[in-house]
This record gives sequence, C-alpha cells and structure tokens, in this order.
Amino acid sequence: MTIEPAKPDAERASKRSRAPNHKARVREASIERILDAAEQLFAEFGYHGVTLKDVAARVGVSSTLIHYHFSGKESIYEAVWARKAPLSARNRLEAMRRYAEDAGDDITVEGALHAWIDADLDVQIEDVEQWRAFGMISAQANSAGGWGATKMTKYFNPVVLALLDLLKKAMPDCDDETIFWGYHFLSGAMTHNMARTGRLDDLSHGLCSSDDFVSIKRHMATFMAAGFKAICEASRAGR
Repeated sequence: MTIEPAKPDAERASKRSRAPNHKARVREASIERILDAAEQLFAEFGYHGVTLKDVAARVGVSSTLIHYHFSGKESIYEAVWARKAPLSARNRLEAMRRYAEDAGDDITVEGALHAWIDADLDVQIEDVEQWRAFGMISAQANSAGGWGATKMTKYFNPVVLALLDLLKKAMPDCDDETIFWGYHFLSGAMTHNMARTGRLDDLSHGLCSSDDFVSIKRHMATFMAAGFKAICEASRAGR
C-alpha cells in the first residue's frame, strides 16, 4: 500500500483561502450582473417604472436572489448611483482643479464651463456603452423633486459649488443671484443632453442628433458662456 505524504500546512491553508475568494468573486459577479440590468431598466423606464421582478427577469434569475443581495428597489437604485456618480464627480472636480491651476488669475467663463461640461461629455463620447444609461438616469433625477433631488444633492453638490466658485472668480462683478440663475439654465441644458430624447433628430429631420455628443461638446460651453455674460451684464445695468 502506498501512503501519500502529508500535505504541507501552507498548501492546505492555500486551498482553504481559495474557497472564500472564489465565493466572493462569484458573489461580486452576481451583483454586477444585477446592477447592469437594473441600470438599463432605470434608464429605460425610470425609477417608478421598475420593479424587483423586472430586474430579476432581465438578469434571468429568481427574485429570491435579488432579495439575497439587496433589501429592496431603493437599495439597488442607490447601488447603481454609487457605481458611477462618485467617478463622474471626481472627473469633473479634477478637471476644474487642473483648469484653475493652469489658469491662475486668468480664469474665464468659457474655461470654467469647458472644465465642468467637457469632463462629463468626454465619457459619453469615449465610453458610451458604460455611461449612456447612467447619463439618462441622472437626467431623470435632475428633473425630479424628492428622490431625484436627494441623489443629485448627495453626489453632485460639491461639483456644482466648485463650478460656481470658478464662475464668481471669472465674473467678480456679477451678483450671486444671477450666477445661480445661470447655473439653473446650464443644468437644464445638460440634463436634456443626457436624456437623449431624440427630439432634436425629429425637429431637424436628421440634420442634428441628440446622440451627437461631439457636436454638443463643440458648441455648449461657448453658447452657455454667452448666456452667463449676457444676464450678468443685464443685472449690472439694472442695479
């Protein structure tokens, strides 16, 4: 009879450690599939138009598995936001930081707007499959009070305040109230961009497309800068 030598303690420990790691990877992959499906559904139908059963059906699993990983629809929705929103916020904050550092005392309205706008448009251009759905979700949230405003406040207020700080430096003679109104109009336009409604395609008979983020990037900062300057000039004249 052949007796196998005892396995070293290190080898046994390695096998034991691989099992939990494998389980963790399987769990992580399962959660990612659920969040990918949920993100697409929320983009298509909105927060109130999606149920946990819809998510389960899209993934091809039972509702029990969804409940195993998430406590409810809000839990899934929050997880969808937590995957993408912090990265979007960091991208724009970093773009504005670099711009402010490079511009020094020569901050301009156009430069500030390019830093804030282009960082978000670039990911829609360069990695549309990863960002299209979340852009649509954020557009829905930015157009809604309550649940939508809560998400925008939680994830994007620091980004907005950083932009407003740059704009105040670019237009030191403009009052805060007017700058806030300018941001309100800017935010509305950005929301409409992210919504990708296709209305522009219909109205222009195909001449323009709401999916053409390259053209949006080319025009938007210049257009919005002119608006900011115009309302600030009108405000000063009316004082």
